[in-house]
Amino acid sequence: MTDIEAIKLSNAQIAWRAAQDIEDGAYVNLGIGFPEMVAKYQPQGRQAIFHTENGVLDFGESPAKGREDWDLINAGKKAITLRPGASFFHHADSFAMVRGGHLDVAILGAYQVAQNGDLANWSTGKGGVPAVGGAMDLVHGAKRVAVLTDHCTKKGEPKLLAECSLPLTGVGCVTRVYTSLAVVDIEGGNFVLREKIPNISFDELQAVTGAVLTTDGPVADLIVPEL
Repeated sequence: MTDIEAIKLSNAQIAWRAAQDIEDGAYVNLGIGFPEMVAKYQPQGRQAIFHTENGVLDFGESPAKGREDWDLINAGKKAITLRPGASFFHHADSFAMVRGGHLDVAILGAYQVAQNGDLANWSTGKGGVPAVGGAMDLVHGAKRVAVLTDHCTKKGEPKLLAECSLPLTGVGCVTRVYTSLAVVDIEGGNFVLREKIPNISFDELQAVTGAVLTTDGPVADLIVPEL
């Protein structure tokens, strides 16, 4: 059996892969934590316009250490810079953008994703510390919702499931999942495998997935740079 921990992609590599699918000029919200890394890996010649729920549009790269302006932060309280033409606005206006369908893409983390597109990412259940944030608005306001996640939990349990067992953030909202082992689309209530890392077999991938993986054509190799 392949040692999955030894071959899986890093968080940076998952973020890089997700960044390749963002169109030039797209309005994008990145979830707090790991998804924020996507902003670092935009392909040359493309520039997304990044939105943060606390009221900034078109922020830029993270500042160099020691050069932070702590009046300029994103929703995850991390220091940001501003691109030419960036704007500030009230928190309520920021959520009006989200709820009004003005975001092209939301990229979020997940505890669980179901094969019908249900997402659980705000609570680990009884005894967990809930962290709702803006995710419930984002998953139903953005035109496209993608998830970045390790394929399995730290205990080795699948995160891609037939049904979520944790409290839901949104119902039927996720369309693509980028994991440490694969790229999976959600279509017609099924997980459709698009890409997988070359050094894992389909059967090995299926064994660590909590629902049936389907295919509708050739499965491409998931090739990413060393980061």
